[in-house]
Formats: sequence, structure tokens, C-alpha cells
Amino acid sequence: MRRMLLIGIGVGDPSQLTVEAMKAMNASEVFFVIEKGPEKAELTSLRRELCDRCIDHDNWRIVEVADAERDRAAADYVAAVERWRSSRAQRLEQAIITELRDEQCGALLLWGDPSLYDSTIGVLDEIVKRRRIELTYQVIPGITSVQALAAAHQIPLNAIGGQLRITTGRRLRAQLAAEGDPQSHDGGARELGAEEGVLAEGESVVVMLDAECSFKALAGQGIEIYWGANLGTEDQRLISGIVEDVTQRIERERAAVRARKGWVMDTYLLRRR
Repeated sequence: MRRMLLIGIGVGDPSQLTVEAMKAMNASEVFFVIEKGPEKAELTSLRRELCDRCIDHDNWRIVEVADAERDRAAADYVAAVERWRSSRAQRLEQAIITELRDEQCGALLLWGDPSLYDSTIGVLDEIVKRRRIELTYQVIPGITSVQALAAAHQIPLNAIGGQLRITTGRRLRAQLAAEGDPQSHDGGARELGAEEGVLAEGESVVVMLDAECSFKALAGQGIEIYWGANLGTEDQRLISGIVEDVTQRIERERAAVRARKGWVMDTYLLRRR
């Protein structure tokens, strides 16, 4: 039976690797990397550097798997993601069949933690359910960008006695649209439990996967933002303050990092002052 390890590697700083993650890397022989195009080639290089630094044997190699194209213009977001994930599963499955022998251990090095806004567990589940190959997998947790953001800003994630919600830029925009339209029937605000507004009293909201800086719509509401980009790397950028006071700085920094690196991964926390 083939075996796969889904290893959370933190958000860029090799010192964030857990002992468990390092042991898992040393138990692996084939590291599969989902290749996302030339502009993100550095992400593959960073994984290779981690292997060079952390693996104490020479019996390992990297196999790149071309990622599937995702229809970002589709009206049905969930259906589009499911099609994309299924296509990714087919490609990874074929790579495992070709590159990983029976009884060998392969791995995927995943930014942050495999449990938080990452599709890989679902992809492996789909491969296992198809039963084209006998495959088992194990999840190795890692430090998330959410934890790294709080540590970098030296803040707790939650206010005293308050709740913490983690969402996406797309969901935040849907909630704001629902609140702005009392006749809306899309269920956005109700589904998010936001009868008191985007931020309920004592609540903190962490937003991920937001390429549109959706927080801009919260200007003038006395909301604080703690923003971080490319956390844990030499290009880490941190900005905090009242939304309307720092929006332009955040947009400039985000654009500058993307222009220089070809990619940017940012996360932010919102809290009512």
C-alpha cells in the first residue's frame, strides 16, 4: 500500500517546522508539489530548500504536478471549486501511480496547516474513494498564517471573553452586500450569524484569501485592522490601525510585494475598537 503524508510547514520560516513535521519529511521519499505557474516558482524552490535543510538522507526527490485550471468567473462558486478539486485529484492520482511505488511514502508540503482553507485533504479523500490505488494518508499539523499574524502583531486573536470567526474575503463581501440590501435573500448575513453587523460585540474576525481588500467597505465604523503579508518570510509586511487610516498603505504594500515577488499571501484580523 502506498502512503502519503500531508505535512503542514508553517508560513515560510524554516524554524517554524515542528519536530513531528521534520520526522515526517525524513520518512518520505517522494515530495509532490502542485506547480502553479512560473510566477509562483519560488514557492517550489522554498520547498526544495526546506528538504535540503531538514532531510538527513539522500533518498528523496521532488515531483512537480501541473495544477488544474480553475474557472474563477463561474456563477456557481462551490460547483466550480468542486470541479477544480476533482481535476487536481486526477492529476495527483496519476502522479502517485507513476512516481510512488507500493510501500513507499510520499508527501505534500503544505503552507500553514492542512486543515485551514486548504483543499488537499479533500483531494486525497477523493483519490482514496476512487480505489484505483491502495492509498492511506496522515495529516501533520503546522503553524497557520492566523497564528503567525497574531504573533507578529503581538496580540491575542480574541478579545476577553469574545469569540473568534475565521472567514474569507468572498464571504465577507457577501455579508456586507447582504447587510446593505435588507431585501436580500441570499442568506449571507443570516448564515454568518451577523445580526449585529460584520463584527458582533466582542467578536474578532480573521479574513483570509482576500485579493480585493474587502475591508475597505468598513471605513468609518471604528474598526481596527491587523494586516500581514507573506508572513514568516524576508518579505513580511505588517500594518495595523483604524481601517480608514491605513487602507491606502495596505493597498500600496500589497501591490509592491506582489510586483516584486510575483505572488502575495496576506491575512488580517478585524476588531471593533
